[in-house]
Amino acid sequence: MFEAVVSADTLSETLAPVGTLVDECRIHLDEDGLRISAMDPATVGVVELDLDASAFESYEADGGVVGVDVDRLNDVVGMADAGQLVHLELDEGTRQLRIRIGGLEYTLALVDPDAIRQEPDLDTLDLPATAVVEGRQFGRAITAAEMVSNHVAIGIDESGENLYVDAEGDVDTVRYELTSEDLVDLEVAPAHSLFSLDYLADMNRVVPSDAAVTLELGEEFPMRLSYEFADGSGAVLYFLAPRIQSR
Repeated sequence: MFEAVVSADTLSETLAPVGTLVDECRIHLDEDGLRISAMDPATVGVVELDLDASAFESYEADGGVVGVDVDRLNDVVGMADAGQLVHLELDEGTRQLRIRIGGLEYTLALVDPDAIRQEPDLDTLDLPATAVVEGRQFGRAITAAEMVSNHVAIGIDESGENLYVDAEGDVDTVRYELTSEDLVDLEVAPAHSLFSLDYLADMNRVVPSDAAVTLELGEEFPMRLSYEFADGSGAVLYFLAPRIQSR
């Protein structure tokens, strides 16, 4: 059983981070909110998302799991006006999701959850360095890096006081540096890894500019990038595998 009412804005903020990595995903309809975990086909990026029941106008669920086509659901939600409420109801008999937005009614065919890629288990990953940066600063760094390269190095400098974002192209270079005074928080440890800008650029497009973005890093380790949305009722967590480099 699943029946819920939520603002279109909140639902869009929920679907957008997932859609940056996968076309289909499982949604766990837990009693206290929904949960998503998915890995992209290239096994480079993972997204985990939680949205508490408190983010909904009303929410009832009994712990089921459904598979959805993220793009199709996002297209339907995109027809809503800003702030408009979206009514969602799972038809147990047909395994379809009924969506009502004002006078619009849409029946979305669901995907067999067993046909979707298994969810990863990354709970054991320990990353020693942490930097908390404003979303707009992170966005500025990634946008600048995109201008010169298709990969970027992110780490803590030797002084232990600055977070850096470096990109080197054939001709131009970019270095974006944030001191401990610029950052919301900084926990220092050796950290330097190279990442694909294609993935980071997609992630950057859905990170709110006013969000506190937490970056957890290591030396040639994956990066964990997380932020909250829906006034703290929602949380997004990305894992991004590094490009191994010889140094």
